[in-house]
Amino acid sequence: QVQVVESGGGLVQPGGSLRLSCATSGFTFSSYGMSWYRQAPGNERELVAQITKTLRITNYADSVKGRFTISRDNAKNTVYLQMNSLKPEDTAVYYCNAFTVVPVTSYWGQGTQVTVST
Repeated sequence: QVQVVESGGGLVQPGGSLRLSCATSGFTFSSYGMSWYRQAPGNERELVAQITKTLRITNYADSVKGRFTISRDNAKNTVYLQMNSLKPEDTAVYYCNAFTVVPVTSYWGQGTQVTVST
């Protein structure tokens, strides 16, 4: 049974930091690329950060470059998103996604709420 479980969300003041975790099971984690997406109310889900399975090449949305860092621990089947210098516009539900291109496979978590506010 595939499980993708996000944690670490919460309420933080502008300028603060949070570290999201995504623990997975039920598939070969090291064979999957991993991504973090987010969705704010009234907006479409958008890609925030991505890390490849082997070379650990990373890619970020322009809005988070220099502030967010994605990393993975294949021994723990877990991907992380370190978020620094948070802004109110970072407020959203953050989702973890595991994917392969060939064949096309995609597993999603249930999301974790991040709220940046005073």
